[in-house]
Amino acid sequence: MPEEHSQTVMAVDELQAIIQRCQILEEADFKGEDFNLFQVAGQKCLEDGYAAQLLEVIQNEKNKVIIKNMGWNLISPLVRCIFMYKQEDDKREHCLRILDQLAQLCNPKELFLGLLEQIEQTSGEQVCQTVILLLQPLQTVLLKLQNKKAYSVGLSLAMIMNQLTPLPVPYTKQQIQEDKLGLCQCCNAVVDFAKPFVSEVVKNMEKSSEYNDMELKEELIKFCMQSLKYPLLAAQLEHLEGIEEHPFRQFATEITDILCNMGELIPLVFVHHKGKNPHWENQEFADIERKNSADSLACLSYLMFVQHFGVECFPVVFRTEESVLSKGLDLFESCLLRMEDNSLLHHYLELRGFINVPQDLVKIMTLCPMEHMRKKSLNVLQLFIDKFDTEGKYTLFRCLLKTSNHAGVEGYIIKNIKDQIHLALTKEYDNIWFTGHHLISLLDLVLSLPEGAETDLLQNSDRVMASLNLLRYLVIKDCESDNQTGVWTTLGKIEQNFLKPLRVGLNMSKAHYEAEIKNKKENRKEAHSSNTVCSVTVSGEKLPAMTTGMQLQVLHSALFTFDLIESVLARVEELIEVKTKAVMDENS
Repeated sequence: MPEEHSQTVMAVDELQAIIQRCQILEEADFKGEDFNLFQVAGQKCLEDGYAAQLLEVIQNEKNKVIIKNMGWNLISPLVRCIFMYKQEDDKREHCLRILDQLAQLCNPKELFLGLLEQIEQTSGEQVCQTVILLLQPLQTVLLKLQNKKAYSVGLSLAMIMNQLTPLPVPYTKQQIQEDKLGLCQCCNAVVDFAKPFVSEVVKNMEKSSEYNDMELKEELIKFCMQSLKYPLLAAQLEHLEGIEEHPFRQFATEITDILCNMGELIPLVFVHHKGKNPHWENQEFADIERKNSADSLACLSYLMFVQHFGVECFPVVFRTEESVLSKGLDLFESCLLRMEDNSLLHHYLELRGFINVPQDLVKIMTLCPMEHMRKKSLNVLQLFIDKFDTEGKYTLFRCLLKTSNHAGVEGYIIKNIKDQIHLALTKEYDNIWFTGHHLISLLDLVLSLPEGAETDLLQNSDRVMASLNLLRYLVIKDCESDNQTGVWTTLGKIEQNFLKPLRVGLNMSKAHYEAEIKNKKENRKEAHSSNTVCSVTVSGEKLPAMTTGMQLQVLHSALFTFDLIESVLARVEELIEVKTKAVMDENS
């Protein structure tokens, strides 16, 4: 016991001796040796467990000037000791109070650098713990800075996000609840750290519509863009049962709120205004910057249009449009649900309003940026179709095939036609509109290629696949001897207008894409790098900047689509050949 007391006295006495020596010096007379001695003595007090005594020294008003100049040197040993002690340990509490005192008393510039250095040096499992621990003192220091505040805030946020980025983003419900490395907690703590600076920007903007000091605002936009890239782009953002406050949904809300409050949300989404773009002499750095920005903007669009974060920040014109569309769809759906299927007579389609409605629904399905509205519109269109009698459905299908100009919608209508043909073939009563000469007239629209063999098969793949599936169904279900649908009568025309040009178009498309793949692979070998960024034109449109590896994936995906179409085409041709041969054998 006496020996322990002796060590205590020794550690504290060493510190007191240095303090007393410095007390009689002017601030300008402090030497490097004084700083070193203070750091060693202070560190010894901390490591030997005498944080309480060190706290008394720091709180002593007489030592204010010494702590202001030398206190920042204690940050590194202080952080080590905080993590060394258990949560309930009094020594840990003393260390936390010392950290708070240093934030209040030290030279802001020196302490700022000391805190950033500590964050930069941390790694692995301690990254989030260290960041969370130092955010409050770092915020305190930054709020005191007069010069280069914007630069210092930006540097702090960039340093923090760079340290967090290598950490894996929790994805499953269990991983998010466990938050093993503390990333979920840390992300939301960083947002709280940024809030006073956001408030400062907003306050200055309110004072003057010609707010000129854009530096702090731009640093905060960079932080938001970096947050969208990581962790939000990789995060699970759906509602998870059992998690009341989803940390990443909360984080996404905060990020979109920051952009909204600074008046940057709408420009970023619709105008792609990104503030000043850094000028890179190295083209590779410029390409990486552009790629990161594209990822961030894509994530922001997803948050707004799919998850509906920040929708309340939309200008009234956008919110009103969504509200009106939503109410209109709900009202129309409610009216349709009160009616029986097949109860609307085809005569109603002679009224302009009735024929305009499905065309307007198609516009919402294909042009509205909000996914839930597109899905709702599709459901309402199907309800509308279901309410008409068979002639009404027939008329609607002809109209939509001619006016939609969208392969996905055309594919959907063709599937509806197939369902009506199935009903016509399986029910006892006659259905003249989806059999015989009426159906043949409709099939002329369905079983054709818009531009013959030159048709863009990738762009029209939904329509082509639906048409092939319909033809396959007709060949299987309708025997040539019955020929209820008339398909066997018009088979020559179908082969001439659809099957042959489709075969030629497939061969041309596959050859083109295979040549593109070969060309890309050769270029990659020449560049000795799979990360070379270049562009490729597909379907007449230039794709966004991508690495050669990414472009090869797109090209291979297109080839897979062509192979799928080719396999169904081959099956249809085989069925036609088998059935035709069987009839010829019977006749002979």
